Amino acid sequence: MTAAASGANEVYDLKGLKCPLPVLRTRKRLEQLPAGASLWIETTDPLAVIDIPHFCNEYGHTLMADEPIDGGHRFLIRKGNAA
Repeated sequence: MTAAASGANEVYDLKGLKCPLPVLRTRKRLEQLPAGASLWIETTDPLAVIDIPHFCNEYGHTLMADEPIDGGHRFLIRKGNAA
């Protein structure tokens, strides 16, 4: 799924940050968004492919897309009802 297809325009650049910072910053950013909002996350942390899906599952968010990018990974997250 592409950003155009999802309607999500915002990309939160977390490249260069190491575990646990990508998840912590993602959580903090999602707290500022209304339920149902979507956010792209881009990271170079190799552990993010484990941490981000786990975070979404634990906090009730939906992982809409998960794709490799040059030097890292990007995720499309739809905020659930949880904070």
